Amino acid sequence: MNFSKRGKTDEPEINLIPFIDVLLVVLIFLMLSTTYSKFTELQVKLPTADSGQAKDYPKEIIVSVGSDGRYAVGKQPVEGKGLEPVKQLLLQASGDAKNTVVIISADALASHQSVMTVMEAARAAGLSQVTFAAQQSQ
Repeated sequence: MNFSKRGKTDEPEINLIPFIDVLLVVLIFLMLSTTYSKFTELQVKLPTADSGQAKDYPKEIIVSVGSDGRYAVGKQPVEGKGLEPVKQLLLQASGDAKNTVVIISADALASHQSVMTVMEAARAAGLSQVTFAAQQSQ
């Protein structure tokens, strides 16, 4: 007589290694596809600043930047919105004086690109002293 149990079945095994591999791939995919924005919660109102007394510079050029991207060097409006017209007017206004200070007076709603265009035009004209105008915060 054979007293061994018939149909003795082994306990089913769950192989966790493929499961862990799939989870790691999903985790890596999520880490790479997630974008992090640091400044989404900040609400910035420009251009107001708490500054001291306004400085008087011996030679200064005020470049105005409108909210629609128009420029004016001194009181002369710039034809076009590109780099070259602004550069040419800066060269005319500065003459030979390379120690001229360029004061950028940008509207609070002016685009960042408009301000960067003025800064690039000042650099191309050889004017390295650039400052920004702001109103006093109340």
